[in-house]
Amino acid sequence: MGAPTADRTLTLREIGPARRSNRPDEVVVAVSPAFGDVFTRTIVDVPHGEVVRQILAGIEEQGVAARMVKVWDTADLAAIGHTGARLSGSGIAIGLLSRGTTMIHQRDLARLSNLELFPQSPLLDAEVFRRIGSNAARYAKGESPPPVPTRNDQMARPRWQAKAALLHLKEFECIAAGRRPVEVEPVISR
Repeated sequence: MGAPTADRTLTLREIGPARRSNRPDEVVVAVSPAFGDVFTRTIVDVPHGEVVRQILAGIEEQGVAARMVKVWDTADLAAIGHTGARLSGSGIAIGLLSRGTTMIHQRDLARLSNLELFPQSPLLDAEVFRRIGSNAARYAKGESPPPVPTRNDQMARPRWQAKAALLHLKEFECIAAGRRPVEVEPVISR
Protein backbone atom coordinates (compact mmCIF):
# COMPACT_ATOMS: atom_id res chain seq x y z
CA MET A 1 0.00 0.00 0.00
CA GLY A 2 3.01 2.31 0.33
CA ALA A 3 4.32 4.64 -2.36
CA PRO A 4 6.48 3.28 -5.15
CA THR A 5 10.15 3.14 -4.21
CA ALA A 6 11.14 5.53 -7.02
CA ASP A 7 8.86 8.23 -5.55
CA ARG A 8 10.03 7.81 -1.96
CA THR A 9 12.58 10.29 -0.61
CA LEU A 10 11.91 9.48 3.03
CA THR A 11 11.77 6.27 5.00
CA LEU A 12 10.74 6.37 8.65
CA ARG A 13 12.53 3.53 10.40
CA GLU A 14 10.64 2.54 13.54
CA ILE A 15 12.84 2.56 16.67
CA GLY A 16 10.26 1.66 19.31
CA PRO A 17 7.56 3.15 21.52
CA ALA A 18 7.71 6.94 21.82
CA ARG A 19 8.36 7.97 25.40
CA ARG A 20 8.39 11.32 27.10
CA SER A 21 11.86 12.79 27.19
CA ASN A 22 13.34 15.01 29.87
CA ARG A 23 15.78 16.74 27.48
CA PRO A 24 15.00 20.45 27.79
CA ASP A 25 16.71 21.13 24.44
CA GLU A 26 14.47 18.97 22.28
CA VAL A 27 11.75 19.55 19.70
CA VAL A 28 9.58 16.60 18.68
CA VAL A 29 8.41 16.42 15.07
CA ALA A 30 5.17 14.41 15.19
CA VAL A 31 3.82 13.12 11.88
CA SER A 32 0.49 11.63 10.82
CA PRO A 33 -0.18 7.95 10.02
CA ALA A 34 0.33 8.09 6.23
CA PHE A 35 3.30 10.50 6.29
CA GLY A 36 6.30 9.17 4.36
CA ASP A 37 4.53 5.93 3.51
CA VAL A 38 1.17 6.03 1.73
CA PHE A 39 1.89 9.67 0.94
CA THR A 40 5.37 10.83 0.00
CA ARG A 41 4.63 14.44 -1.00
CA THR A 42 2.60 17.36 0.24
CA ILE A 43 -0.51 18.55 -1.54
CA VAL A 44 1.70 20.70 -3.83
CA ASP A 45 4.27 17.96 -4.45
CA VAL A 46 6.99 18.98 -1.99
CA PRO A 47 8.68 15.62 -1.22
CA HIS A 48 8.30 14.55 2.41
CA GLY A 49 12.06 14.00 2.50
CA GLU A 50 12.57 17.69 1.72
CA VAL A 51 9.96 18.75 4.28
CA VAL A 52 11.72 16.75 7.02
CA ARG A 53 15.17 17.86 5.86
CA GLN A 54 14.18 21.53 6.10
CA ILE A 55 12.39 21.24 9.45
CA LEU A 56 15.32 19.37 10.99
CA ALA A 57 17.82 21.88 9.54
CA GLY A 58 15.86 24.77 11.03
CA ILE A 59 15.89 23.09 14.44
CA GLU A 60 19.59 22.21 14.21
CA GLU A 61 20.56 25.76 13.20
CA GLN A 62 19.24 26.92 16.56
CA GLY A 63 21.37 24.37 18.43
CA VAL A 64 18.39 22.28 19.55
CA ALA A 65 17.95 18.50 19.25
CA ALA A 66 15.13 16.97 17.22
CA ARG A 67 13.29 13.69 17.56
CA MET A 68 10.59 12.29 15.29
CA VAL A 69 7.53 10.32 16.25
CA LYS A 70 4.72 8.86 14.20
CA VAL A 71 1.25 9.20 15.70
CA TRP A 72 -0.93 6.30 14.55
CA ASP A 73 -4.27 6.75 16.29
CA THR A 74 -5.46 10.02 14.72
CA ALA A 75 -5.28 12.16 11.59
CA ASP A 76 -6.23 15.31 13.53
CA LEU A 77 -3.43 17.89 13.40
CA ALA A 78 -4.20 19.36 16.84
CA ALA A 79 -4.08 15.91 18.44
CA ILE A 80 -0.85 15.01 16.62
CA GLY A 81 0.84 18.28 17.63
CA HIS A 82 -0.38 17.98 21.22
CA THR A 83 0.81 14.36 21.45
CA GLY A 84 4.25 15.42 20.21
CA ALA A 85 4.39 18.28 22.71
CA ARG A 86 3.54 15.94 25.59
CA LEU A 87 6.42 13.66 24.53
CA SER A 88 8.92 16.49 24.06
CA GLY A 89 11.43 17.28 26.78
CA SER A 90 11.05 20.99 26.11
CA GLY A 91 7.30 20.71 25.71
CA ILE A 92 7.52 21.99 22.13
CA ALA A 93 6.55 19.98 19.05
CA ILE A 94 5.78 20.39 15.39
CA GLY A 95 2.69 18.53 14.21
CA LEU A 96 2.65 17.63 10.54
CA LEU A 97 0.01 16.10 8.28
CA SER A 98 0.87 14.30 5.06
CA ARG A 99 -0.61 17.06 2.90
CA GLY A 100 1.69 19.61 4.59
CA THR A 101 -0.61 21.34 7.08
CA THR A 102 1.59 22.12 10.07
CA MET A 103 1.51 23.58 13.58
CA ILE A 104 3.88 24.37 16.41
CA HIS A 105 2.39 23.18 19.69
CA GLN A 106 3.29 23.54 23.36
CA ARG A 107 2.60 20.92 26.03
CA ASP A 108 0.77 23.18 28.50
CA LEU A 109 -1.65 24.56 25.92
CA ALA A 110 -5.08 23.06 25.30
CA ARG A 111 -5.16 20.62 22.40
CA LEU A 112 -6.95 23.07 20.09
CA SER A 113 -4.58 25.91 20.99
CA ASN A 114 -1.12 26.27 19.50
CA LEU A 115 1.83 28.60 19.19
CA GLU A 116 1.66 28.85 15.39
CA LEU A 117 -0.67 27.28 12.81
CA PHE A 118 0.03 26.88 9.09
CA PRO A 119 -3.35 25.82 7.67
CA GLN A 120 -2.81 26.73 4.03
CA SER A 121 -0.65 23.76 3.06
CA PRO A 122 -0.66 24.64 -0.66
CA LEU A 123 1.34 27.76 0.23
CA LEU A 124 4.06 26.03 2.28
CA ASP A 125 7.41 25.50 0.61
CA ALA A 126 10.88 24.37 1.72
CA GLU A 127 11.82 27.82 3.05
CA VAL A 128 8.70 28.03 5.23
CA PHE A 129 9.28 24.51 6.61
CA ARG A 130 12.84 25.51 7.57
CA ARG A 131 11.54 28.62 9.36
CA ILE A 132 8.94 26.51 11.17
CA GLY A 133 11.76 24.28 12.47
CA SER A 134 13.76 27.32 13.52
CA ASN A 135 10.85 28.93 15.36
CA ALA A 136 9.99 25.69 17.15
CA ALA A 137 13.60 25.47 18.34
CA ARG A 138 13.51 29.08 19.51
CA TYR A 139 10.36 28.35 21.54
CA ALA A 140 12.16 25.33 23.03
CA LYS A 141 14.98 27.67 24.13
CA GLY A 142 12.44 29.89 25.91
CA GLU A 143 12.45 32.65 23.30
CA SER A 144 9.40 34.42 21.86
CA PRO A 145 10.16 34.61 18.14
CA PRO A 146 7.97 36.56 15.73
CA PRO A 147 5.59 34.24 13.85
CA VAL A 148 6.86 32.64 10.67
CA PRO A 149 5.76 34.84 7.77
CA THR A 150 3.61 32.99 5.28
CA ARG A 151 1.77 33.91 2.14
CA ASN A 152 -1.99 34.21 2.17
CA ASP A 153 -4.16 33.33 -0.79
CA GLN A 154 -7.91 33.63 -0.38
CA MET A 155 -8.36 31.30 -3.35
CA ALA A 156 -6.16 28.51 -1.96
CA ARG A 157 -9.01 26.97 -0.01
CA PRO A 158 -11.54 26.74 -2.85
CA ARG A 159 -8.85 25.72 -5.34
CA TRP A 160 -7.45 22.89 -3.17
CA GLN A 161 -10.42 21.94 -0.97
CA ALA A 162 -11.52 18.86 -2.95
CA LYS A 163 -8.00 17.42 -3.14
CA ALA A 164 -7.40 18.16 0.56
CA ALA A 165 -10.60 16.35 1.46
CA LEU A 166 -9.61 13.29 -0.57
CA LEU A 167 -6.14 13.26 0.97
CA HIS A 168 -7.65 13.53 4.45
CA LEU A 169 -9.96 10.59 3.79
CA LYS A 170 -7.02 8.49 2.62
CA GLU A 171 -5.00 9.57 5.68
CA PHE A 172 -7.96 8.63 7.89
CA GLU A 173 -7.90 5.10 6.41
CA CYS A 174 -4.33 4.70 7.71
CA ILE A 175 -5.26 5.32 11.35
CA ALA A 176 -4.41 2.39 13.61
CA ALA A 177 -6.88 2.82 16.47
CA GLY A 178 -5.30 2.11 19.83
CA ARG A 179 -1.74 2.00 18.46
CA ARG A 180 0.57 4.16 20.54
CA PRO A 181 2.99 6.65 18.98
CA VAL A 182 6.37 5.28 17.90
CA GLU A 183 9.72 6.96 17.68
CA VAL A 184 11.08 6.92 14.14
CA GLU A 185 14.40 7.64 12.53
CA PRO A 186 14.18 9.58 9.27
CA VAL A 187 16.25 8.19 6.40
CA ILE A 188 16.28 10.75 3.62
CA SER A 189 17.42 10.01 0.07
CA ARG A 190 17.78 12.45 -2.75
